[in-house]
Formats: sequence, structure tokens, C-alpha cells
Amino acid sequence: MEIVIGTKVWSSWSMRPWLALKHTGFAFDERVIPLRAHTTSDAVAAFSPSGLVPVLKDADLTVWDSLAICEYLAERFTDKGLWPTDPAARAMARCVAAEMHSGFASLRGECPMDLARTPHSAELSDATQDNIRRIVHLCADLLSRFGGPYLCGAWSIADAFLTPVATRFRTYGVKLSDYGDRGEVGTYMEALLETPEYRAWEEAALREAA
Repeated sequence: MEIVIGTKVWSSWSMRPWLALKHTGFAFDERVIPLRAHTTSDAVAAFSPSGLVPVLKDADLTVWDSLAICEYLAERFTDKGLWPTDPAARAMARCVAAEMHSGFASLRGECPMDLARTPHSAELSDATQDNIRRIVHLCADLLSRFGGPYLCGAWSIADAFLTPVATRFRTYGVKLSDYGDRGEVGTYMEALLETPEYRAWEEAALREAA
């Protein structure tokens, strides 16, 4: 099995399925395509029918799109708990992943993931602040409902989709208490950045950037 991803410092879309795949414990190969280079489009097109990363290759099967890859991995590794076993928790986890996949355009555009950037405070637009409030409300509700430590109890694909957000909050100096957090969401975001899977990604990203 091989996953084709973009530069780890920047590619939040690649990070999500990579974290899910790493969580399975299954040995895999990875191919990193440098982003923001004049060769990027041609390099990606050699592997991806959509012209985008990430792409998962499993024997003669090619799966593109980060959410589709995660769904495939959950079905391929049914014993690894990539989705919660409880139907209600699983439905909520899928809602989170889908909302993160298609929403929060202002936060994404105004605060791009950059793991090598020195953390700093940033002026944020009203639209981005609304995105942050929604994330805080969403996370607080699910942490309360399912008891933590992750969104729906144990770590799941939903948490993979929130992990790049946690890096953005850190990089751009977002104080979650300004957006309604009473502490639990901040603790959760910190936990996402301490998982072994994320730490492995970050360490490799910083080596790439050095």
C-alpha cells in the first residue's frame, strides 16, 4: 500500500488520511510530492486521476480524495476503530469529517497550515472568527456528549480531520477562550498535537523544511 501526499509542512488534505493510515499500524510506503513548485502539477498527475493529492494506492486500486481514502481505510481495517462502533457516535463523527471536508473556507484560506511558521497572533476576519466559533461549539458539544478524550470517545477519523485545525490555532495564536471555550476544547486541541501519529508527521515535516 502506498499513499501519495504533498509537502508535509503545508498539506492539511494529505495529513488527514495519512494519520488514519498510520493509526492502523499497517506498514505502508509514502511518496511526497513537493508542492508550490513548477513541477508539481505534472508530478501529481502521474499518480492522481483528479490532479490532486492525497492518493492511496492499494494493489491495482487507486482511491483519491481525503475523505474517500479514510472511508476505504475504515472498511479495509475494520478492527482498528477508525469510526466509532456506537451508531450515534459514528454518525456524529461522520458529520464532523464531512463538515470539515466541505466547510470552513474562510479559516482555511486566511490561516493556511504551515508547520514551519513561527506562532504569532493574527488579525482575523469576521468570517474566520465565525468559523472558529462554530468549531469550538461543535467540539465542546461532542466532548460533552461522548465524554472525551477525543470528539466521539476514542480517536477516530473525525479527530484526523480536526488535527490540521489544531495546528492552525497554534500557528495563528487563536485564543479559544475568546470564542466560547471553557477549557475543554483547548485541552482537546493540545491532545491532538500530542498523538504519536501527529508527532511523527510533524517531525518529518520539519526535517523536510530544514
